[in-house]
Amino acid sequence: MDFYYGSGSPYAWRVWLALEHKKLAYELHVVSFDKGETKTPEYLRMNPRGRVPVISDKGFAVYESAAIVEYLEQAYPGSGAPLFARDARAAATTRRMIREADEYLAHAMEQLVDQVLFTRPEQWDAHKIEKGRAAFGKELSHFETSPLGEGAPDAADYAVYPMVALALRMQKKKPDLGIAAMIGPRLSGWMKKIESLPFFDKTYPPHWRPKA
Repeated sequence: MDFYYGSGSPYAWRVWLALEHKKLAYELHVVSFDKGETKTPEYLRMNPRGRVPVISDKGFAVYESAAIVEYLEQAYPGSGAPLFARDARAAATTRRMIREADEYLAHAMEQLVDQVLFTRPEQWDAHKIEKGRAAFGKELSHFETSPLGEGAPDAADYAVYPMVALALRMQKKKPDLGIAAMIGPRLSGWMKKIESLPFFDKTYPPHWRPKA
């Protein structure tokens, strides 16, 4: 299986965590956004939207992170640990939280990402940043009281964690963003649980690591 990954993408990180969770063999291909590697004819044949992540399993390409995670679970049910519970209600809860992460948590942080990561500091719009911060904080409050992390790690954990980690990464660029202060005790404990997974360090975004 070939896995096409972009460092720092929370969606690509989700798939990497899922691959390790399922103990699947894969070849990692780190795609460069700056070099336009997601826009080459070869890449666009796998994903015509030109985005990460993508997996190619014996020539069958799958894109969109949530679809990839579902595919891994169904194509390899006996590998590693399950990403979705066998119980219908528990599985529905996991899928619901994934949808909430993609539809609400991700959308809440879009303005922050645009301002803090893709706008020069001298052009930051304080009003937009505060609006984005408030929206993201509201979603964090929702997940603080959700069933996230109550059982063994699953697909919902791998959907939510990279987004929260990305927000904390933005705080390093803008220390007064105050994301860490908005993370409640339950989410904080849950994050430590994910970070203690034996494969977590392997999947940590390479360009986020401190330079030697």
